[in-house]
Amino acid sequence: MQCPGQDSRYWSGDAVFETTCPHCGNSVEFFKDDSQRKCSHCGHRLLNPSMDFGCASYCPYAEQCLGSMPPEMLAKRDDLFKDRVALAMRKYFGPDRRRIKHAEDVAAHAAEIGKEEQGNMAVIMAAAYLHDIGIREAERKFNSSAARYQHSEGPPVARELLTGLKAQAELIDEVCDIIGHHHTPRDQETVNFKVLYDADLIVNLDEKYREKAPTAERLEKILHASCLTRSGRRAAEKALRKYVRD
Repeated sequence: MQCPGQDSRYWSGDAVFETTCPHCGNSVEFFKDDSQRKCSHCGHRLLNPSMDFGCASYCPYAEQCLGSMPPEMLAKRDDLFKDRVALAMRKYFGPDRRRIKHAEDVAAHAAEIGKEEQGNMAVIMAAAYLHDIGIREAERKFNSSAARYQHSEGPPVARELLTGLKAQAELIDEVCDIIGHHHTPRDQETVNFKVLYDADLIVNLDEKYREKAPTAERLEKILHASCLTRSGRRAAEKALRKYVRD
């Protein structure tokens, strides 16, 4: 089955248009389904300026449409998915600004650490935004936000949200696995889990040290024992050194 957006039978009069090459000013003709074209005058390769890849974050035919896309567009697709997960998290937590901010802070650190560790950023960012998504159900059922209740209640909620976003089954399974034990590393862990764990550790320590600052020796001991990646430890030292007391 062909995506209706790419099927020429459904095209209207604006399916072919012209744009200007930013390098030489020459006119370049695009069909609506071209992701890129080369300027016949200077050879510069242009991305389609009117192409909207919002559907790529959920459409089951995205890989057929976008398989030959340039890296810039593939990155845009990943950003769209990340933003959709973030929005789903915000809607789920509603007025709970404290937990929304915690998830957003963890996601910010996870983005930095994940790129350095070369993890799967789609998995990492989804896990970062949704890692505490089980708290609300844990508190409703058990009147507790203890880790074991988060671990049991988080995956079903995350699975429902990600399924609603039409995420791939493999991504959903891995994200749910990470959420289901994100406070307790196993003996062997994936890079994606380690990145999320370190990002969450940084934010948890940051929130703790606002109340009581550690000594330099204490902070060094905690980071040495707890961080699972080198990038995570560097990020933690950078973020937490401001709290160190003499």
